[in-house]
Amino acid sequence: MPTYYFDMRDGVPVRDKAGVELVSDGAAIAHSKQLADQVRTNRPAGNPDLRIVVIDESGREVHREQVYPRSI
Repeated sequence: MPTYYFDMRDGVPVRDKAGVELVSDGAAIAHSKQLADQVRTNRPAGNPDLRIVVIDESGREVHREQVYPRSI
């Protein structure tokens, strides 16, 4: 199974050095949505620029999941 990394970025990235083995890009995207939900639950007010960036084992960016919705 491929390894995916879930970096948190809001200007300066916090790198995920361990990664998680998942079956596909789709599973990695679903995992990033769960991580974003956990962050929102633990810190309801946060930086609107915070994102979880999914990187595959080759270094390719797969997805960006915004953690906090932008206010209009």
